[in-house]
Amino acid sequence: MKKLIIRFFVPCLLIALGLGFYYWKANPIKTARIQEMVKDNRINDGDIIFQISLSGQSKAIQEATQSKYSHCGIIYKNNGKYYVYEAVQPVKLTPLEKWVARGKDGHYVIKRLKNADKLLTTANLSTMRKEGEKFRGKNYDLTFEWSDDKIYCSELIWKIYKRGANIEIGKLERLGDFNLTGKEVKEKLRQRYGDNITKNESVISPAAIFDSDLLETISSN
Repeated sequence: MKKLIIRFFVPCLLIALGLGFYYWKANPIKTARIQEMVKDNRINDGDIIFQISLSGQSKAIQEATQSKYSHCGIIYKNNGKYYVYEAVQPVKLTPLEKWVARGKDGHYVIKRLKNADKLLTTANLSTMRKEGEKFRGKNYDLTFEWSDDKIYCSELIWKIYKRGANIEIGKLERLGDFNLTGKEVKEKLRQRYGDNITKNESVISPAAIFDSDLLETISSN
């Protein structure tokens, strides 16, 4: 029995240590740029950050939207520290560097509203935060419904900008407009909808926000 435990436990321990070493080694390199931006105060309230999520549905989102990026959040500065306000489970604030390290290879893109210095006034930013706060603690919306009961990542950003500053970041689409033929997409749709897919549901994807003409890229690693 002792030999069996050793034969099972040691390989698992080595794998775990190896993954831990890779994570420790890779992410400081990938997060160096974000640390530099934080130090130089080059990130603003309201900036939008994108990453390739490692969640179970990331590939399905990429297939359906034909986009590299599958997750996004809005950056807040609180008491001198940066956070990403994001719709995960549940909606919450995540420290910026932790958020970056959580994505695939620590890769990220930060975008900013063009003319943000004029459009995102102190009053607008305050209202945006108040609107966003209404979603704090709400569950992640696995079925991508256009309601406030639950919410997904890009929907959170869109509604914060729309309701807080009357700015629409990205064009609303219908669920049926996306490519729903991929293997990963079909499996997720089957799990969540069964045979009752609501193809007319309004949807805003990370890709639609990423590609918005209202935004400009300010940083990417």
